[in-house]
Amino acid sequence: MRTAYWLAGAAALVLANPAFAGDTIKIGFVSTFSGPTAVIGNDMRNSFELALDHLGRKMDGKPVEVIYEDDGQKPDVGKQKTEKLVQSDKVDFIVGYIWSNVLLASLKTAVDSQTFLISANAGPSQLAGELCSPYVFSTSWQNDQTPAAMGLYMNANGVKSVFLIGPNYAAGKDMLSGLKSTFKGEVKGEEYTVWPSQLDFSAELAKARASGAESIFVFYPGAAGAQFLNQYVQAGLKGQMPLYTAFTVDETTLPLQKENALGVSGAQQWVNDLPNEQNKKFVADYRAKYPGARPSYYGAQAYDAAQLINSAVVAVKGDTSKKDAMKAEMEKANFKSLRGAFKYGNNHIPIQNFYLQDVVKGAGGELSLKTVATIVTDDQDRFHDKCPMK
Repeated sequence: MRTAYWLAGAAALVLANPAFAGDTIKIGFVSTFSGPTAVIGNDMRNSFELALDHLGRKMDGKPVEVIYEDDGQKPDVGKQKTEKLVQSDKVDFIVGYIWSNVLLASLKTAVDSQTFLISANAGPSQLAGELCSPYVFSTSWQNDQTPAAMGLYMNANGVKSVFLIGPNYAAGKDMLSGLKSTFKGEVKGEEYTVWPSQLDFSAELAKARASGAESIFVFYPGAAGAQFLNQYVQAGLKGQMPLYTAFTVDETTLPLQKENALGVSGAQQWVNDLPNEQNKKFVADYRAKYPGARPSYYGAQAYDAAQLINSAVVAVKGDTSKKDAMKAEMEKANFKSLRGAFKYGNNHIPIQNFYLQDVVKGAGGELSLKTVATIVTDDQDRFHDKCPMK
């Protein structure tokens, strides 16, 4: 009898406090935290944690719980981890995703469960087009946009021919397609390499040399980017065939590429020296919290993802069951982005500026990235008209 009375009393307490389960904001974070590309995932995690610091570790007064999951750079693992976060952990939001193939494998799980997914990097063309969803947002870009900006720069720089090299997976195909969408010169050749295992690019570099092209365009993120650039220099091509890049030289690869990266042009929607006050604070606080490190665009996009989520939570006063209201708020991009003001297209991909970045050497010999020029303003991806959302 005493047990029965105790159980009845406990049940009454639960019924009297129905909001108890929602007293925290639960966020799942899927990225790569092991292997040679872990440096990217770690930078994303560091920046997300810094954003939470800046928010006082709370959103609308509720503590934030983040569950980090390692996808191992494998689509099947990423899908399993996404399923765990949705089905077992019952998170309110999922963030992260470096790799387009991992995101595409995980997408259906989030959309079917109506769990908001914010891509802080991967931007496959399908996500911007036919697979767009009310529950999916990006704080980065659509894959084609950055190389398309580089194509515009190459046109303005008088480049007449190019040889294209990239990895054979969703993002690699998007990147080379993006360059071809704007570049007006001749494409002398196009090579796709095994991803992510191939790190020897001697055959592709030899083909580029033999093609007669005056330049090379390449997309290789992370460790592959460091390997490619160093092999390009070792092959003696740096003084012969100028290299144009997207996502190949950044703060995670620069310590390995060193002076080989000098004179290599890249395009990006965020560079650490963008002059807005939010970005200045982010860079300074990141370097203070993580001595010896500089934030990359991966981190900046993860930081913005936390701020986007916070804007939605505040708008509904912490009631994350109000999904329509959260969606409407996120569509406003009503937060202080590190890239400056931007707006969302109908497909929830940012409409934003893209900049020319270069590697510079400081007075003490340290290398860093610098904004050289604005290539294009208010750029919208070319797949938005395939998205059924209006």
